[in-house]
Amino acid sequence: MDSKQANTTRGSTFPNSESGAPSSAVQRYTHTAHLSLFDSFVRGHIVTGFFKLLGDGSCDLGPQDSRRGKANKNVQWDEDSVEYLSANPVRIAFVLVVHGRASRQLQRMFKAIYHRDHFYYIHVDQRSNYLHRQVVQVARQYDNVRVTPWRRATIWGGASLLSTYLQSMRDLLEMTDWPWDFFINLSAADYPIRTNDQLVAFLSRYRDMNFLKSHGRDNARFIRKQGLDRLFLECDAHMWRLGDRRIPEGIAVDGGSDKKIVEYVTFSTDDLVTKMKQFYSYTLLPAESFFHTVLENSPHCDTMVDNNLRITNWNRKLGCKCQYKHIVDWCGCSPNDFKPQDFHRFQQTARPTFFARKFEAVVNQEVIAQLDYYLYGNYPAGTPGLRSYWENVYDEPDGTHSLSDVTLTLYHSFARLGLRRAEASLHAEDDNSCRYYPMGHPASVHLYFLADRFQGFLIKHHATNLAVSKLETLETWVMPKKVFKVASPPSDFGRLQFSEVGTDWDAKERLFRNFGGLLGPMDEPVGMQKWGKGPNVTVTVVWVDPVNIIAATYDILIESTAEFTHYKPPLNLPLRPGVWTVKILHHWVPVAESKFLVAPLTFSNRQPIKPEEALRLHNGPPRSAYMEQSFHSLNPVLSLPVSATQVEQARRNAASAGAALERWLDSLVGGVWTAMDVCATGPSACPVMQTCSQTAWSSFSPDPKSELGAVKPDGRLR
Repeated sequence: MDSKQANTTRGSTFPNSESGAPSSAVQRYTHTAHLSLFDSFVRGHIVTGFFKLLGDGSCDLGPQDSRRGKANKNVQWDEDSVEYLSANPVRIAFVLVVHGRASRQLQRMFKAIYHRDHFYYIHVDQRSNYLHRQVVQVARQYDNVRVTPWRRATIWGGASLLSTYLQSMRDLLEMTDWPWDFFINLSAADYPIRTNDQLVAFLSRYRDMNFLKSHGRDNARFIRKQGLDRLFLECDAHMWRLGDRRIPEGIAVDGGSDKKIVEYVTFSTDDLVTKMKQFYSYTLLPAESFFHTVLENSPHCDTMVDNNLRITNWNRKLGCKCQYKHIVDWCGCSPNDFKPQDFHRFQQTARPTFFARKFEAVVNQEVIAQLDYYLYGNYPAGTPGLRSYWENVYDEPDGTHSLSDVTLTLYHSFARLGLRRAEASLHAEDDNSCRYYPMGHPASVHLYFLADRFQGFLIKHHATNLAVSKLETLETWVMPKKVFKVASPPSDFGRLQFSEVGTDWDAKERLFRNFGGLLGPMDEPVGMQKWGKGPNVTVTVVWVDPVNIIAATYDILIESTAEFTHYKPPLNLPLRPGVWTVKILHHWVPVAESKFLVAPLTFSNRQPIKPEEALRLHNGPPRSAYMEQSFHSLNPVLSLPVSATQVEQARRNAASAGAALERWLDSLVGGVWTAMDVCATGPSACPVMQTCSQTAWSSFSPDPKSELGAVKPDGRLR
């Protein structure tokens, strides 16, 4: 799973096994009418850890070596193996278990793995309705793509992921019109590192093998790390730790970090399978060792190859930060995203590998482009959108209940900012053809990136053209202004490279997942600093509110090797709306400062805010005290006078509502955001209004790298 998604959208990172789990390729056996444990290992080979019932199966392990008997086939990668295409090539069933909103990244990955001879079965998380709508559209285009008619809400480490795989396998086994041989599970964060032809050639050569990755030799450590000796219950999107438990008598544990031996156990009523299913229903990360356990205790254990055909980008120092504490009573680890400097790892030939993870286009798209070009060649010169990336964060069918009051407030303000730009730059004197009045809530919102840099938000919104009194649909691009500024004159302190404030800090990827830093009065901001190498130093950080009240100050020791520091000061809420400043000082000499906006809210529970609630939220903390300690004595030291006029204006602003509140909000937003451009998604009475599909930035502009078209003569899309 993915750190963010491990939970709610974990964003988007999800039940994609992430305590150390890659995925698996599983091969198919034909099953008879009478299904036992072993003859039900239909369709698939896999990668995962295992439990062993002593004395059961033909690959008995001795007590001194939990690994003895595990197949270690001499399976190697040959760069020329694609030349040895079998006369009877295997056909693959890809199961995609996806969540979140990264539909374009998913489509790009799908495009890279697609071939008309294979089959694609897609499960979209129950909470990811936007992505489900996109996937359903994809399935309508291709006969060999289906979407699960059922959906589950899966969480990191939960039994729900195991049940999702088991149900998917059951479905595939019952699809008699899909004659597949191998099963491979992927998420939207995976990407192929070899071509489909190479994968098919390899699996055809080893069609009797199962590919799973074991954790290694130290079973006791694996049990402790995975929490197998603890009892867990999945309830209300959380894995609750209920207490300790003993591993069942007579079972030795070995595990891997993959998730798939599902086909093997789909229909079996064998004691081993049924009891292991019960055991793993109350286990953390069950999909990461359940399948290994069953396979390695079966007569087919000699078909296992200790390789899951994956490269996973593990960086334990960064990836093991207990980032799932909000959804599980345990500390888990998650892979890091690949970056361009990692590309050489995809070209290694020490062991056969065909997929890698993780990839996130919002973190880095360049490495995905490098892989894509490496596999299939460059796009033609002049192809648009190759360095652009768009990711949806709101879509009208989701309903405004899916938005926070902060985002709904700011999306409306961004739309109004776009209308003011249209009026200022597009219309002529005494001509209303490019003047608009906003109508309704925004229709959609996208993040926009160019060359792996966040470029702002794209707000699709409706407005009435005042010249013709007709409704038009526009898209506005708003970009954040630069808010980091080095002191002038510059200090002789050279280690600070950047400073930023936001929420949802991802310590693993070193970025704020709240792109654009959209903050309201009840948010708890985090201050981040990026450092260059240098001597150990201590710096002072000072947080200043919009009327120059010093809210917090603290010192940070920056070690010589430190790259990032981050800290969330325990400020009393609500924060006073307006533009805040975070100052960095060295020996009380200014080094740099960064500004951030705390937006006043025009909505409460997605309804226009009432005056009394606006006053309560917008007047700052009680007695203007952000902490028990007052830092008022530092104002003269920092030349920050508290003006009675400023304080009185802030009080009047806090009491504003309706149109006055919107004007205050928009003036603040205009100070830190710029409306870069505006376009029309359809007909417009404004004669100089550009069409969105003809821009380079709009979410409606061409995006060939992610667009899915007709199947080519060679059976591929890419």
